[in-house]
Amino acid sequence: MKKIPEHVAIIMDGNGRWAEAKGLPRVSGHKEGLSAVRRVVKAAKVYGVRYLTLYSFSTENWKRPPDEVKFLFMLMESTLTKEMEDLHSRNIRVRFAGKLDKLPEKLQQIIADTEKLTEENSGLNLTFAVNYGGRQEIIDAIKKIIKARYPIKHLDQDNFRQFLYCPQLPDVDLVIRTAGEQRLSNFLVWQSIYAEFYFTRTLWPDFSEKDFKMAMDEFSRRKRRFGGL
Repeated sequence: MKKIPEHVAIIMDGNGRWAEAKGLPRVSGHKEGLSAVRRVVKAAKVYGVRYLTLYSFSTENWKRPPDEVKFLFMLMESTLTKEMEDLHSRNIRVRFAGKLDKLPEKLQQIIADTEKLTEENSGLNLTFAVNYGGRQEIIDAIKKIIKARYPIKHLDQDNFRQFLYCPQLPDVDLVIRTAGEQRLSNFLVWQSIYAEFYFTRTLWPDFSEKDFKMAMDEFSRRKRRFGGL
């Protein structure tokens, strides 16, 4: 493989459809989707991807049935509690991006504990976008600039980044979206301006290491000019 994307971002779509196709409740799809997360984290480490960002819960997902939203947060809580030590032992640094103060207090604490535990790790940078919206991130960044009374004459694209949720994240090289939809859905709007897009009809719970490799192979064949020749 000639080119490896430094930053891969994934819109994990299709959990509900996967469950419905099997005659199962939608929450079963969310549970099964965790296996795909583990496979992708493993594959990203194998291929040498430095940053992996997963769209876990958007600001628009609050429109879903309250019971489903509650289940998603409980699933995040239990999964992080069980797996934060394993992520730490594998030298993975875990971050979270979004309006985290709007999440349940217990989940906020688990998120803080996970970030603290892994903050010195030097391997894969794994970011979960939770209660995240790309436009909201830009609005919140502007509010931070105003509050800090940052001199506007010195503001440019580089120092604007420091006001984003996770300023350490570089621009996205490759966006993968599962389940056949072909849109960005308010995900990493600022960071994805020159990202390559890869769409697959595979539903997220079925997304395998082979599927990840296909996306990486496709990226390797792309010619990226960034507006030049």
